[in-house]
Amino acid sequence: MPNKSKSFFRFGLRIKLLLLSSFLFSLPWFGYQYVWEMEKYLRYGQEQTIVGTARALATALHERPNLFNNQASFLPNVEKGKDLYSYKLTTAIQLDGLPIDWPLFNSRAHYYGEKNQLSKSSVESSLHFNATVGQYDKYLYMMFTVVDNKLIYRHKNARGIFKNDHLEIGLSDPQNNFNRFIISNKNSGWLDAYKVETQIIETAGVEIKSFDYSAQNPPFKTIITVAPKIQGHWLETPQGYNVELRIPMEMVGDNIAFAFHDVDKEFTDALSVIGSADPSSAKTLGTVLVPSPEIERIVKGMSYTNSSVWVVDQHQRVLAKAGNLKQANGVWNKRTASNNSGSNDSNNSIITSVWHSIEENWLLPFYYKFLTKPPKDFIDELYDAQHLTGKHIKSALQGNAHSQWRLTTDQQAVVLSAAYPIYINNQVHGAVIVEETTNGIRTLRNQALEKLFTSILAIMLLGATCFFLFASRISNRIRTLRNQAESSIDENGRINNQLIASTANDEIGDLSRSFSTAVNRLSQYNHYLEGMSSRLSHELRTPIAVVRTSLENLTMQQLPESTVPYLERAQTGINTLNLILTNMSEATNLEQMLATTERVPFNLQQVLVGCVQGYKQIYTDVEFSLNGLVNESNHLNSKQVPNIQGSPEHIAQLLDKVFANAVEFSNDQKVSISLQETQSTFVIHISNNGKHLPELMKDRLFDSMVSMRDTKRQAQPHLGLGLYIARLIVEFHQGSISANDHHNPAGVTLSITLDKALS
Repeated sequence: MPNKSKSFFRFGLRIKLLLLSSFLFSLPWFGYQYVWEMEKYLRYGQEQTIVGTARALATALHERPNLFNNQASFLPNVEKGKDLYSYKLTTAIQLDGLPIDWPLFNSRAHYYGEKNQLSKSSVESSLHFNATVGQYDKYLYMMFTVVDNKLIYRHKNARGIFKNDHLEIGLSDPQNNFNRFIISNKNSGWLDAYKVETQIIETAGVEIKSFDYSAQNPPFKTIITVAPKIQGHWLETPQGYNVELRIPMEMVGDNIAFAFHDVDKEFTDALSVIGSADPSSAKTLGTVLVPSPEIERIVKGMSYTNSSVWVVDQHQRVLAKAGNLKQANGVWNKRTASNNSGSNDSNNSIITSVWHSIEENWLLPFYYKFLTKPPKDFIDELYDAQHLTGKHIKSALQGNAHSQWRLTTDQQAVVLSAAYPIYINNQVHGAVIVEETTNGIRTLRNQALEKLFTSILAIMLLGATCFFLFASRISNRIRTLRNQAESSIDENGRINNQLIASTANDEIGDLSRSFSTAVNRLSQYNHYLEGMSSRLSHELRTPIAVVRTSLENLTMQQLPESTVPYLERAQTGINTLNLILTNMSEATNLEQMLATTERVPFNLQQVLVGCVQGYKQIYTDVEFSLNGLVNESNHLNSKQVPNIQGSPEHIAQLLDKVFANAVEFSNDQKVSISLQETQSTFVIHISNNGKHLPELMKDRLFDSMVSMRDTKRQAQPHLGLGLYIARLIVEFHQGSISANDHHNPAGVTLSITLDKALS
């Protein structure tokens, strides 16, 4: 028998071939290593490219001092708060006095307080403010949020503009002419801006170095005119007031200063003046750095590249900027191929859309469980719009080009930076900084890996599918051959079907043809054996009849007394041979009769009771007990309703064989019969007390030519066909028959199950 424990670990041909194809899984690893090496070379190439870009842009700015003359970039030192930086605004500011449309106002505004007082006063002032400067298009915007515990507007009938809270602005125009303006409002709302011009009164022997506007008899006269080009809004707030204004760039040069005058009582002088620098004189003005439009035009072309570019002066203040680091992903635009013809456009579009759907919904989510997407939104606070810092920038301002790799502030992206110095008269006056993220390289790497993995996956799937189909084909052919071999021989060893030989010209085809030849030979031999009993019966009956006739003639003759025993023994032998021939032909005749027998409805209980009554008369010394049956006389004397369909004569023959077997093997001459009825079947149990069934014979008890009788029990010849005939009759009625041991007392119970449905 085969070892059943090994069936749990069975490896079929398909599994073996799939395991053999597992070497394909090494391809993704080699592909990944190749792409990783390619990424290293791409990074090196990107570094060389970005350094070359910085060098090229710096070369365009070398020895062009006119680009820097109009900027406050040649100062030896920069004083924060006095030397202002004008941020580049992306949109125009709405002049409403609110800082909400100023980008990053709180972080970019500079605080002016007690340390920025321009006038000495013994009275402590509550005035302080935040201020920022921005530039958009042709205007310079300024925003002030002032904290003042007492706001004094200019009186509606006052002609002067100095005896109240006001803003003073001093600046130089592009022609380096000094201009002074006063913002003095009568109420909250649109600004009242005035230009203040001072004319010196001739005073012999007196040199005027500064102006004291609060003096009783100043040595100058003041001319005040309206300045309509300065526009803005004065907004009163719970803490004080806000001033938001804009000045045309045509009025703004390199120098500027502003100051707020705090007045706590009408028609009095200011208690304190706080500002960036003294705005009353051109010599005391601070500077303002406005991003250079000329340099911006030069670097504007870089905004169409994949780089982010800055130009800074020697104080690391931004003179121009182009591009955006988040948008500078470094991905090269793919060239779109034009269609050569329109005949296959629809088919191609359908295939493309289906493949795109598979890729987006299945492949890419799987790939990016292992790959990382370049971040589209990251935070980089290393630079602001005013100053740039970094080792590479300091190195460039010292005259040494430098590049470096760095992480963004949130450590989500890697940035490659390159800085190159700008020379004017052999001195470094600024630097060009070019930056790109490695998102482009990572994107190209991911795209390469996507294509590589897709190709490898397709190869693996195709290879595994081919292996699987090949193994399935072989295993199916072997399984088909096995099924044909099993179905050609039934459980009784009979050849039912001929095995169809395969025409395939391979080993499995040879095996199929060999099996077919062997089964055909077995079929012929079995057919010979099956017909042997009928042939023997036919051939032996004639000589037996001759012998029987001869014996009968001898008995009619006068023979010596000594020959009588011999004649009797010969007659007994002839009867025994005749019985053997009858038993041999009974099974064959029964099969032929069952094939032509018509099924009719009848009552099973009535047949069973009638048979038991007959057995009581035949086996007078055996006690029969019936269970599950009504009164026997009712079954015999009344017509019962049919409850089963079949052949009652053959059912009686079945019971004859079974009861004869039960009586023969009973030790106490007792046989028990019971009938159980279920919803769809009848079950007849016939039990006797005696020896249990041999273990080796339980599965073969109902086979042909099987007998468990010993020679002592055989009063007449038995060929082991009784229970075999019983099984044939049960199978004709589409039922089943089985034998099982029972205990206390020991014995055997034979169960017959028949379908009671009428069909």
